[in-house]
Amino acid sequence: MTDARTSPRIVVVGLGYVGLPLAVALASRFETVGFDINQPRIAELRRNHDHTNEISPEKLEQSPLRLAASPEEIEPADLYIVTVPTPVDAQNRPDLAIVESATRTVGGMLDAARRPVVCFESTVYPGVTEDVCGPILAEVSGLARGRDFFLGYSPERINPGDREHTIDRITKVVAGENAEITDFLASIYGAITAGGVHRAASIKVAEAAKVIENAQRDINIAFMNEIARIFALMDISVWDVLEAARTKWNFLPFQPGLVGGHCIGVDPYYLAQSAVDRGYQPAVILSGRAINDGMSEWVADQLSARLGTSSRILVKGLTFKEDVPDLRNSRVAHLVMRLQALGHTVDVTDPLADPAEAKREYGLELNSADERSDYDAVLLAVAHAHYRDAGLQGVIAPLREGGVFADLKGVFAGQSLPNGITYWGL
Repeated sequence: MTDARTSPRIVVVGLGYVGLPLAVALASRFETVGFDINQPRIAELRRNHDHTNEISPEKLEQSPLRLAASPEEIEPADLYIVTVPTPVDAQNRPDLAIVESATRTVGGMLDAARRPVVCFESTVYPGVTEDVCGPILAEVSGLARGRDFFLGYSPERINPGDREHTIDRITKVVAGENAEITDFLASIYGAITAGGVHRAASIKVAEAAKVIENAQRDINIAFMNEIARIFALMDISVWDVLEAARTKWNFLPFQPGLVGGHCIGVDPYYLAQSAVDRGYQPAVILSGRAINDGMSEWVADQLSARLGTSSRILVKGLTFKEDVPDLRNSRVAHLVMRLQALGHTVDVTDPLADPAEAKREYGLELNSADERSDYDAVLLAVAHAHYRDAGLQGVIAPLREGGVFADLKGVFAGQSLPNGITYWGL
């Protein structure tokens, strides 16, 4: 390989929760450009502001990362890393439109003289990199794969809001279409993480590893959600049961709850669809998905059964998990819609969510409803630090006398409530 393999120019395509931390990390060691077609996103990053809260203003200001909003701003590179989203459609089928569009854009940027590598981090089912993206790159560029450009895959492992398992600490799985490309990718990712690099046997193996990581978590959480429903029929707190069960050394510490976000609530459908396309009907994967997707409706029905008709409810928290502003695939939004369908008036508040995004994505108005004190129920749906720090009295302050406090994650389980307030939890 050329000297460019040891001192490569890198372009990271997509600067969301995955791409931005990766681009910043790479820029600390290599000449790196962060590219995103979302011009407002590039504008905010140039102001050293990251609305995802993954990278601090100070780190952005100090980073040598270059930013670009159009391909024309970018010189030919040696490595392109694609980190765009891969959602599902309304029928929960894989939607590759975004990654295909990004691939076409990258195809137009390839320079055969540099023999570039195109590495995908987007979660896909096995075969997408080589059978879908590779032909697109060849068609758009007019170049030959394996001679003029090469393919690679390294599954993203970003966990939004997680300050422990960051890009510079985790083990990165890498695979190239041949041993030389695998070694090249291992040298790049190995330079930015202390967690080491695992060379997968093939690109398809690396793709498969990613998709089962989240499917495994989804299935385990589905089991917890199912037992929570069963124990509810027995008038047993699932949190008390888990506290006892965790005393066994090999008990897995999963918890029940709403499963949203862009990974766990989406990726299993990619594996399932890939299986169906090959004539196999997956049972466990789709059963787990059905349980988790139905959890928001079940919670809404349980709360509604404890209230009178046309009650006023305050839901605290809308993001898909605690302490992040990410609203993608929020199951809380589905819970709110179910409560509304049951005839209740529902207000929603969240200290981290973007009100404009909540309105655009779910038609929900975020407000400072804590100023009221006449709610029939308060549902703590997302255990943000903001609510944990406020304490029980702060969280239930909007409740009227005789109201219901619903604590979805058991944050305040076992604490004393004022007379007349009813506690409900899983």
